[in-house]
Amino acid sequence: MARLLVPVATRKGLWILEADARRRSWRMEGPHFLGQVVNHAVIDPRDRRTLLAAVKAGHLGHTIYRSEDFGRTWEEASRPPAFEKAEGGESVSHVFWLAPAHASERDRWYAGTSPQGLFVSEDAGRTWSGMAGFNANPDRRKWIGDAQDAPPDGGTLHSIHVDPNNSRHMYFGCSSGGVFESRDHGATWHPFNRGCAADFLADPKAEYGHDPHCLRVHPVSGDVYQQNHCGIYRLDRARGRWDRIGRHMPLEIGDVGFPMVLHPRDPETAWVFPMDGGTVWPRMPIQGRPAAYRTRDGGATWERQDRGLPPAQAWFTVKRQAMAADSFDPVGLYFGTTGGEVWASFDEGASWRCLTLHLPHVYAIEAARVD
Repeated sequence: MARLLVPVATRKGLWILEADARRRSWRMEGPHFLGQVVNHAVIDPRDRRTLLAAVKAGHLGHTIYRSEDFGRTWEEASRPPAFEKAEGGESVSHVFWLAPAHASERDRWYAGTSPQGLFVSEDAGRTWSGMAGFNANPDRRKWIGDAQDAPPDGGTLHSIHVDPNNSRHMYFGCSSGGVFESRDHGATWHPFNRGCAADFLADPKAEYGHDPHCLRVHPVSGDVYQQNHCGIYRLDRARGRWDRIGRHMPLEIGDVGFPMVLHPRDPETAWVFPMDGGTVWPRMPIQGRPAAYRTRDGGATWERQDRGLPPAQAWFTVKRQAMAADSFDPVGLYFGTTGGEVWASFDEGASWRCLTLHLPHVYAIEAARVD
């Protein structure tokens, strides 16, 4: 019988929420890796069994763990991601993003790190090697800038996605750096930011140096969206540029935020979670009134969805990895907060309920249907 698992990665461990297919009865299992930072945890959609977790212990450094029994037992990677000396002598601070490869490539996984690096595993996460097409690219340092150009929490490579219709066609985001694209399985990469604003750069139309917060590729159509430091965008493939669909958001809300989620079947439907993008960037809901915003027409119009959420004095942030959708009908949505709450909607955002309180600061949430 189908069931739903929602891994919740936090600053001090990993918890897994589980529900039946009706999503009426929930239980929480964990913690795993108590006291350790878990930046991301993903259940492989190809086998619906393998779970990978990006973990960092304060004095032991970063690693990746894998489980084939939904966390009952864990195996540590024998060779976690690490830069080669020829790639500049950098050290991986932590693995930030995990992504399964194309459905046709059963044991292939990708990982993005801080500082910005791209890694691949061909054995289901047991060993990892750098992808020289990016890590050893002579333009990499120019693309990502120096440490002072990085966001406050450090530079990261994130939002790794594969075109569902072409395993050789890939994207990722760099904060900072921008969106990058490859059409040859990661052998070569090029910046792909035409049309995106970069208000913080001397040249706001620069080819690279941008700050995408979250990039999403639709699992059926291949349509591409992003929540950027400077707005919400959808890729116009025919023109090879990004259109700022966030301009249609209410002016009093704006189009600044971290996460973005796509409907698993309808490429015209997406959700964002706006935050205050004022001059000091408090990273909180506008006026302390949290809400998701949904578009059902590819960004032409947006509607506020806040029923059940705190009506006032709610000052949390939802991070770029901390919002997800399941594949049920109607679609379920989930987000975790910096205050340790997990919220859910089982009617595509029309209403919300809190699933759990008092977890550590939530870094990432995923949702997976398993049998």
